[in-house]
Order: sequence, then structure tokens, then C-alpha cells
Amino acid sequence: MQNPFSKLGGFFRQTFQSADDSVVGVDIGSSYLKVVQLRRKGGKAVLETYGSLALGPYAGVEIGRATRLPVDITAEALRDILREAHVTTKRAAFAIPFASSLVTLIEMRVLDPKQLSTSVPLEAKKYVPVPISEVNLDWWIIPEEPAVRENVGGAVTEDIPKEDPNAPKLMNILIAAIHNEALGKYQEIVKASTLESSFFEIELFSTIRSLFPQDLEPHAVLDIGAGETKLYIIDRGLVRASHIINHGGQDITLAISRSLGISVEEAEKMKRAGEAGAGPEKGPLSAILNVIFSEASRALAGFEHRFGRKIKDLLLSGGGANLHGISELASESFSMPVARANPFKQVEAPAFLDEVLQSVGPEFTVAIGIAFRKLQEAS
Repeated sequence: MQNPFSKLGGFFRQTFQSADDSVVGVDIGSSYLKVVQLRRKGGKAVLETYGSLALGPYAGVEIGRATRLPVDITAEALRDILREAHVTTKRAAFAIPFASSLVTLIEMRVLDPKQLSTSVPLEAKKYVPVPISEVNLDWWIIPEEPAVRENVGGAVTEDIPKEDPNAPKLMNILIAAIHNEALGKYQEIVKASTLESSFFEIELFSTIRSLFPQDLEPHAVLDIGAGETKLYIIDRGLVRASHIINHGGQDITLAISRSLGISVEEAEKMKRAGEAGAGPEKGPLSAILNVIFSEASRALAGFEHRFGRKIKDLLLSGGGANLHGISELASESFSMPVARANPFKQVEAPAFLDEVLQSVGPEFTVAIGIAFRKLQEAS
């Protein structure tokens, strides 16, 4: 398979000879497989190489189409991109697709916080659609927001209400569950790929780490994948809401194909080359994006109304964020600043690659985020 970034691999390979301190983040999407190799130098993450590979041809379908490949074929594709991108390390971390997980916020009345280890799994049964024994469950306490009041003089101070120490306390708990079957599949892929991975992480958390390091403001991310679009709302560094929209870049490709009477492969090339933002193809592109934006806008408004927190901005991520003119279309649909995600801004790389990395950045958000966590583990 032709890797569009393979020519860069030679540069990185000549510049960085040792892989002892290197890690590779792996993001297996529905239509593309992405890898990013980083190493730590002087407290900074240094980019060594990266690459993206279309999975459609491995399933006998057009580039850009969403696929469900068996483990052996996925591992073959992974070995191909590792070779073409000149990845030199075996130390890897894998992101689990959001669709293979459940992430939700629950409210619980807790009398003794020491009992959370037993009470949270019991409460989670109400939200996880399969037996708890069939999932890997993790959870976090969402910090309580301080109550405030406005004084007569206009100054705002914390208002700490008196509570009955013997009464149950209402707590917000974020639960995350991954089905054991999905974990098993990824463990098989790791084994067949010759890589070594000590953990797996839901892609949502990789996205947060990649885009919002130590940021406590409310933000939103619209991750436009091939088969679906994910909306994440992050506040105080934690996910507060998530939403799946059943439309993605594949729908746009198919709409352009039907509208212009061209093949799906030609439509995908046109879309990825930035030629699908004007002319006859603009209609189907705008129509599908408007559906995505409308549903996302309602979810964002619902969050702001419920929690009284104004979302600072919306970042466009995923391969769909590379569509020509998408930022302008999104700005017309949302009442907040809109920008394309730029995860490479946290990475040290040669200056001559700045323009290229900004261009492809949204597609590598998850791979960079999971590589960051692996670097943290190695430090």
C-alpha cells in the first residue's frame, strides 16, 4: 500500500538512530490506520516518524470506506505501515475505538466514599448493557464544583453550604467500560504485529491528552471519522459529555460520487485533495455536514443549559477535519470559535515540516495522545 508520508521516513531514520527511548502510538480507525513515533528529549516530546494507511484496499473496497477487518488482516496492515513509516521501536500503546466502549457520567448518593470500590460496579450495572463480568470497568470521581453567590457589592465569593455529615453525599462518577472481546481482539493484534503494549486506552482520553494539556476551561471536540462522528465535551480536564452522530466522511464521499456520477475512489480523492468545497459537489458536502453540525449544536446547547458553563471553543478532529472549507461551514453553525485541531503543536519537529504537520494534524490526534501516555509511563 502506498503511504503518503513514507518519503519523510528516510529523514527521520537518518536523524534519530536510537529507538531505546522511543514509543509508538497506534490508532486503528474504521478507514485509516495511523501511527506516530515519539521520543523524550530534555522534557519534550520529539517527533521521529508518523504514517497513515488506508484500510479499504485490505477489505477489497475503495479507499476511504469504513471496514471491519479480521485480526490477521489488521495485523498485516499494521506491519505494513510500521515498515513504510520506518518505525524503529517495539514499545507501543493502542487506542481503543470509542464505539467499542461505554463512557458515561452517573450520579450516586454515597454515605461512605470508602465503599465506592464495591458500590460503583453495582451502580454501573444500570448503564452497561452487558454483564459487568464481560467488561473491563474503570471509574473516576468528578470533583465537586464550588457553589458561588454574588454579594451586594458585586463581588463573587464561594458559598459553602452546611451539610449534615451523616447524610448521603451526591457524587458524580465517570465510568468507562471496554468489552472484554474488544480487548481480546487488540491483544491478538499486538501479538501478531510484533509490537509490545502494556495498556490500552479509549480514544476519547487520548484526544483530551493530545489537545488540552492542563487546561481547565470547557472545550468541545468534533471528531469526524469515516463511519461516524463523535462529539466530546471536556471541562476541567475531564470528559463531561459524549455523543455519537451516525454520519461521517464516508457519507460525504458517497454523496459526491452519486452527485457527480463518478467512482467512490475518485470522489474520495477529490474530497481529500480539498476539491470538494466548491462547484456541484458542494451541495452534498454541505447537506451532510449541516446534519452533523445541527445535531452537535443541540448537544452543546444542552450541556451549557444544564451545567451553566459556556464552552470556550470547538476543535475539529479526525480525517474529516481536513475537508476544504469545513472550518468556515462549521463557524456558521456554532456560536463559539471553531478551529482545526493541531496536536503536533505539543511535539518538537523540524521547522520545515510545520505546514505539513498542521495540515494533517487532525487525523493524528488520537495517535499522538496515546503516544504521550506511553512516554509518561516510560519516564
